[in-house]
Amino acid sequence: MSKRVLLSSCVGAVVVGGGVVATTAWGATAPTLTNTSVRYVAPSADRSGSLTFTADVHDDSGVADLKVLAWPASSKLDPTESELRSVESATCRSLTSGTSRCTYTVRVTRAEATEGTWYVSALATGGDGNTAFVSRAAEFQVTR
Repeated sequence: MSKRVLLSSCVGAVVVGGGVVATTAWGATAPTLTNTSVRYVAPSADRSGSLTFTADVHDDSGVADLKVLAWPASSKLDPTESELRSVESATCRSLTSGTSRCTYTVRVTRAEATEGTWYVSALATGGDGNTAFVSRAAEFQVTR
């Protein structure tokens, strides 16, 4: 099972947007995710497809990292915060002192694309080490 993306058949494209807020223990301010979107481009016989997840991440202490994992609902995976600590990071660029736009893109082969509903889980880390885990930061459909 790939840490990059859990894709597995052939497919479609969808964009989903929204805002997600998560909290952390001890009453500390946790990072927030807003303006989330996902775009899936199906692979063809002669080229790879792609999956791109984008989110604006805000934390008063700055944004240190955003970990991202895409997974098919049919897998029943439902990753945890601790599991997301070992997946790949998005690329983040600062928009303001406390907000970054983070983008995660991964190539997708025909063998990796599984038809059906998919979710994207995210783990944001602020500059002060506070985290926000969002088990379903985005949802998209892969269709034939």
